[in-house]
Amino acid sequence: MLNLAELKSAAVKTDPYPYFYLERSVQPEHIQALIDEFPALDQGGSFNFAEFDTPAKLRQFIEEFDSPEVRRIIEEKFDVDLAGKPMMATLRGYSRAKDGRIHTDSKTKVITVLVYLNENWEPETGRLRILRNGTDMDDYVEELLPGPSSLVAFKVTDNCWHGYPSFEGRRQAIQINFLTGDSARSKHQFFHGISAKLKRLFR
Repeated sequence: MLNLAELKSAAVKTDPYPYFYLERSVQPEHIQALIDEFPALDQGGSFNFAEFDTPAKLRQFIEEFDSPEVRRIIEEKFDVDLAGKPMMATLRGYSRAKDGRIHTDSKTKVITVLVYLNENWEPETGRLRILRNGTDMDDYVEELLPGPSSLVAFKVTDNCWHGYPSFEGRRQAIQINFLTGDSARSKHQFFHGISAKLKRLFR
């Protein structure tokens, strides 16, 4: 389902850190089905993909990122070695007003890939910004639409600042991470699991 030709040809930008963006990462005939299959998440935060009884097409799509071909493409683009680096997938379906604040990703992550599965994005807010620093949301090099199958991938560095202006509402995204090792994956899965249980408890 991934548009491998587009993925291979995407140009990596290096300012302010290595990243690339695709407006459409999915073959056109599959986009709407993936949007429709996305779980109805009405709470903020990340949910471990493994905890869902995920429909077949969405599961197949996520698993494509763990294929040797896709791993090889990502390795070449970011000059990294993903051998022995486990993949983890999480889902976000709802953005709270407090979400999107400026941050960098954890050092236990080597590569982050975000795939957005929303209908055409109309709001002015909620658009991911590639930022130059950790203090100014308006100092960005690019603002990216979280539209139907748009994809952004970046190398996790000390300065991989990103975020988006406050938005509250449905904002569907798959986050794929290649992690430093199995212990990192176990740690992330544990904390995502605890978070999900607390959300269900206080729902």
